[in-house]
Amino acid sequence: MSSSAVSILTPIDGQSATGTEEIKINSSLENLQTDEQRRVLDTVAQVRKCGLDSILSLPQLVVCGDQSAGKSSVLEALTEIPFPRNDNMCTKFATEIILRRGPLNTLKIRIHPDEERSRLDQAVIKAFEEVITDFSDLPRVMGLAEKTMGITQDNDSASMARSVARDVLSIEIEGPNRPQLTLVDIPGLIQTSTKGVSDKDIETIAEITEYYIKQHRTICLAVISAKNDAANQSILRRVRNVDPDGERTLGIITKPDTLSAGSGSESKFLELARNEDVFFKLGWHVLKNRAFEEGNSSLEERNASETIYFRKSNFKTLPKDNVGIDALRIRLSHLLFEHIKQELPNLREDLEEALTSAREQLQLLGSPRSKADQCRSYLTQLSLAYSDVCKAAVNGHYEGVYFRGKVDPDFSLKSPSTIARLRAVVQQMNTKFADTVRTKGHKYQIGSYEKEREVAGGDTDVDEYVLQEENGDEQDEMDTSLQEDNGDEQYEMDTSSQEESGDESDEMDNSSLNELLTNDKKKQSDFPIRLSKKAALKWVRSGLVRTRGKELVGNFNPLLIGELFWEQASHWHSLATSHVEAVSDICTQFLSHLLARKSPADIKARIWSSQILDAVKCRRAAAFKELDLIMEDVGSYPINYNHYYTDTVSKRRDERQRKVMQKTLGNAKKPLHEVYKDQAYQVRIIETVNVERAMTEYTKIADPNMENVSQKTFVANITTQVIERHIVRGLEKIFDPVVVNKLSDREVQAIASEPESSKRQREFLEDRIARLIDGQDIFRGVL
Repeated sequence: MSSSAVSILTPIDGQSATGTEEIKINSSLENLQTDEQRRVLDTVAQVRKCGLDSILSLPQLVVCGDQSAGKSSVLEALTEIPFPRNDNMCTKFATEIILRRGPLNTLKIRIHPDEERSRLDQAVIKAFEEVITDFSDLPRVMGLAEKTMGITQDNDSASMARSVARDVLSIEIEGPNRPQLTLVDIPGLIQTSTKGVSDKDIETIAEITEYYIKQHRTICLAVISAKNDAANQSILRRVRNVDPDGERTLGIITKPDTLSAGSGSESKFLELARNEDVFFKLGWHVLKNRAFEEGNSSLEERNASETIYFRKSNFKTLPKDNVGIDALRIRLSHLLFEHIKQELPNLREDLEEALTSAREQLQLLGSPRSKADQCRSYLTQLSLAYSDVCKAAVNGHYEGVYFRGKVDPDFSLKSPSTIARLRAVVQQMNTKFADTVRTKGHKYQIGSYEKEREVAGGDTDVDEYVLQEENGDEQDEMDTSLQEDNGDEQYEMDTSSQEESGDESDEMDNSSLNELLTNDKKKQSDFPIRLSKKAALKWVRSGLVRTRGKELVGNFNPLLIGELFWEQASHWHSLATSHVEAVSDICTQFLSHLLARKSPADIKARIWSSQILDAVKCRRAAAFKELDLIMEDVGSYPINYNHYYTDTVSKRRDERQRKVMQKTLGNAKKPLHEVYKDQAYQVRIIETVNVERAMTEYTKIADPNMENVSQKTFVANITTQVIERHIVRGLEKIFDPVVVNKLSDREVQAIASEPESSKRQREFLEDRIARLIDGQDIFRGVL
């Protein structure tokens, strides 16, 4: 790599150094464009002159192909620039030829360094600039350019020399009648390494080719030589990979004069030229380049030889628009004009997006800061913007710019645009939590809920409850005394099978809940365990046995209601824990996304670790502490002051008395048979307790088909006292100007001080914005 800059500026005086080959334009070059085409292409040329070609993908023609396919010869014929010829080594770097309109005929050569080079190397290469006024100086200047890029003919592995470079040689040609056009000649693809070309060089050339041809606004001039079978030329495979429909590829066949007339090879290439083999929507074109022995002939002689060949050879059967350099110029003029005219609106949109992105990035960097007062001012402004957006999201006010991004139609929690609307997400999660507790929070589902709700019409919870009790009374005529020899045994069988089913279902993953509660690590059953009325009575009877106290025979321990309720509510804690974790995680993601949008990555990491993370942990801990207090209340004996409960109790008591009276009158007509045995008497003591009444008392408090007062109270407490009080409310106060004001000078400098990389990034963005604004002005005057 050259260690010093090479900069030779030749005065522009309109005369050549030797007076032998002054830069001028041939009238044939003007065929590339009409006045209308120049006007359109002027726009792209001005945008390129602003330096936007490194930011935006601009329309251009790229000449690509395999080694020795004749690419440089095609480029020379198109532009009429006599490039230095070397049959031993082909193109070693990408050459960008920019034709521009200007007051004087001049040729300027620069080098755009590879971005992967060191900053020192880039500075050296950028310093290279040559201005000449005649083509006779071109070989000398290009030799200097090669040395600057570190390219030499001697492939000494011990030196910094290379045979292929990623740098781009830029040749800008200006003149009063020059067409506005950009052509790029890239190194030819090589299949095998040789003495002068290493495997690394082959890989570099392939990467350069891929970089240019994959740009969606590039028209690929895919050059293949008739000296080699088309199937063996890798450029065809590469362009079809990036342009499978052939919409922006024009095939060019060179050296057709090397084919034997009437041979199979000639027929094959004629078929290819007719677009009957490898199909491109832009078609194919055939050129006859200068042979080796014609190397010293002029461009006029080259064109005359080509014209004669296509008039006499078998290629004369092709349309005249598809052969010869003059036809190719006209073809490219129309092709490029239509291509650019179609792309200009999209190019302007890309420019606007790039400008918006650059401004946002610059805004993230904030103002320059090194002192404590500058850092504090920056953090104050940042915290104010952060707090305002956070407060709006918590309150559900989505009018700000932050909320105007692309909205996910599915409202998925994986989408940042969904999480940005925090209040909507929390509301949805709370609603889902309430539904989950209502439908899956109880361990047992007694009776056929769906059938009862359908019969009741779903009008009120009280109607559902009363209907269940009335349906339950239909079974009052069953012998509630139950025979001792098989009653309890049957119950044990029923409950064991139910419990086994419950254990299995408890292990099933609640996928519908996990879809919303993203951090749900608990396993919940998909549905409560179903119990018939008879099985439910046996469940309550087992509770009676466990809770016997000092109450008189025929009564039950009031604490039985609590035990049954606690068993039914055994899933509440895990459901609530999963919900709190999920909402906390969503709020954490919201804070992280918001901070990332408002600050650079390094500042975001510092603020997050020093201010927000600990605050989030404290809020989470407080939420679970509140949850523990609520679960202590749930673990207490259930209390119900709901008037639906007392009204139903009174109604059921009257109904029960009526039923008992009817049953008693019927039994009075039957003979009385009683057997008193010690063991039987003990069982009778238990079974004469009104189990139906005990179950009725329990279902009035805990039955999920009634008002579910305790259940609804639990949901309300979780969503308000835990979620709202400790997780959601006050999120905007975690990082606001009040917090910043309490920080010491040392702390604000530790958080907001600007590293050198940020300073360089600011300079880069300011330069980019200036260039994009210039481009914006250009488009504003055209579109």
